[in-house]
Amino acid sequence: MRKFELIAPCHFGMESVLKREIIDLGYDITEVADGRVTFYGDEEALCRANVFLRSAERILIKIGSFHAETFEELFQGTKELPWEEYIPAEGKFWVAKAASVKSKLFSPSDIQSIMKKAMVERLKGVYHINWFEESGESFPIRVFLMKDEVTVGLDTTGESLHKRGYRKLTAKAPIAENLAAALIMLTPWNKDRVLIDPFCGSGTIPIEAAMMAANMAPGMNRSFTAENWPHIIGKKCWYDCMDEAREMMDLSIETDIQAYDIDENMVSIARENAKLAGVDKLIHFQRRGVEQLSCPKKYGFIVTNPPYGERLQDKKEMPALYQTIGERYRALDSWSMYLITAYEQAEKDIGRKADKNRKIYNGMMKTYYYQFMGPKPPKRKN
Repeated sequence: MRKFELIAPCHFGMESVLKREIIDLGYDITEVADGRVTFYGDEEALCRANVFLRSAERILIKIGSFHAETFEELFQGTKELPWEEYIPAEGKFWVAKAASVKSKLFSPSDIQSIMKKAMVERLKGVYHINWFEESGESFPIRVFLMKDEVTVGLDTTGESLHKRGYRKLTAKAPIAENLAAALIMLTPWNKDRVLIDPFCGSGTIPIEAAMMAANMAPGMNRSFTAENWPHIIGKKCWYDCMDEAREMMDLSIETDIQAYDIDENMVSIARENAKLAGVDKLIHFQRRGVEQLSCPKKYGFIVTNPPYGERLQDKKEMPALYQTIGERYRALDSWSMYLITAYEQAEKDIGRKADKNRKIYNGMMKTYYYQFMGPKPPKRKN
């Protein structure tokens, strides 16, 4: 089988979660950088990474890397890469995204256009044609420039991996599915423990938790760009991967995952999304405000994305809301709470300093993931 160096971008601050996922899938990490993890794998790894990774944004085949401080160096460096190994004569190819940090070349549109010209020059020489119809399959390219080092990747995924296919309806400020999954993976929660999201919105956190509990692969109900590249990855690879995903799934499990929201409409949307994901039987949805948060069980988890005050409600409403969160949390015996927010006064108003605090970029917004740890449950006697 053909070997690749694969790049998996992720949310800034979630690299350690993604690294652990890749290692658990059985692959060797070659580099961890801000917002991405690189690893070695074959065709099977490419398929499995797309289907099974919960916290990744997409999977890129690394075409190559080089140093470039001028557009001429960018052109020549791009032209040197073995594009013919990936793109057939009729392929449709373009630089879908260029990102530049601390580099002399910083204009995305110029980077995109120069790289496209260089790719055309290279392929003209290989295929002995002057005009590319680009009538075939799509081959989107993504490029990162960091301190003048150019890394070029071929996007095997297409639409971002956070698009699981179940979220047809959303809240005003939804959390991305892959970020929700990563937040849950930063907790010690497992399917035998109760999990409550009192601000469930369109249901993303409880749905991702239910998918984890049922061992449901996040990418099993969607398609990928590389499925149409038989010269790179055979169809059998994809079929085998989907068979593996179906065999692993277990929807007969018992769970206690609860999702509340004060907005009846949001509860209906969340329920519908859970149904589309195939996990509605594993989640209890209810219209309920955070002031009614309670549970008789011990050692449970609150994992939630409450309003920040920037987009959803006025700032003046935030102190009372977070004070209520703190009061209800204190009333829950031996629970842990994990809360992502951009609201600066969260700890002050909750009334307790978090045991751990992680900075995470949710899109372009800087947020903090406050982790309030409860005690560990006693070990069960055999």
